[in-house]
Amino acid sequence: MPRDHIWQQISSLLGSAENSITLIAPFIKKDTFKEILEIVPAGVEDIRCVTRWSVPEIAAGVSDPEIIDLMEFDKRIKIYLCHSLHAKLYIADGRCLIGSANLTGKATGRVSASNIEVLIESETSHQEIQRLLATVEAHSIVATSDLAQQLREQADLLREDDDAPMLVVPEQQEPSRRWMPETRRPERLYQVYNGKYGSVGSDVLAAVLRDLAELDIAPGLSLEPFKEAVRGRLLLIPELADLRDTGRLNMKDARDELIARSGCTSEQAQRSVETLAEWLWHFDEVHLVPVGAWEIRQGREIT
Repeated sequence: MPRDHIWQQISSLLGSAENSITLIAPFIKKDTFKEILEIVPAGVEDIRCVTRWSVPEIAAGVSDPEIIDLMEFDKRIKIYLCHSLHAKLYIADGRCLIGSANLTGKATGRVSASNIEVLIESETSHQEIQRLLATVEAHSIVATSDLAQQLREQADLLREDDDAPMLVVPEQQEPSRRWMPETRRPERLYQVYNGKYGSVGSDVLAAVLRDLAELDIAPGLSLEPFKEAVRGRLLLIPELADLRDTGRLNMKDARDELIARSGCTSEQAQRSVETLAEWLWHFDEVHLVPVGAWEIRQGREIT
């Protein structure tokens, strides 16, 4: 089997299209996308692309938001983002290929150190293909040039930060450590998430970007869904189990548990617990109660 067998499969399918094509892949590199467009017959009227833009992945170099630039030269292209996307599916009219290969040089066999991939041909009418398409459509948003530029800028800043978490590519590698909030300014998260950080100091910005990289929240959310996503991730932190399960958390107990779990000093653990309290105050409905050691309790305090 030739090294570029996957590329030959994709080329053959898309080259036979008459009306429309759909490209669904989490990772799409601009050079590979350009080569795809050269294959698509001129008579095809619609080119629909669904992908995933995540700041850590862009920083790691596996995905290029710059594919949005190609829309300026080919008005048939429409690009959508689906943050939970893992499937790889390529459709030409009523036929499709489904399998493991992204639209990258390594996945398609266009570079020497290529991946081992598989694509299986199927009819688009297959019930599982239809289920996948419906799910992807329900969870997708329209990609824009502004969003592409914003995510690229954040990815570049993350790459320049020596203290940033290791750039982990989801699907390929598990994080080496669990996340605890770093920034003491959680109110800055949504501002930076939206690319508005001209007035944010460099130290605060770096910490916020590191937290956003660990959170890896879908782009383009409005404020309330963003806060809900952060809140959901916070409540997965083991030290907050009591708050999640009983509605209250003793801060001394949380500090002691953090010391036992991570081996950090008492001072470090105290700072982490105080930071967690700041985040919970901003993203959740909680209040502090001076009962022995202070407690965090669910619900806003009525004054």
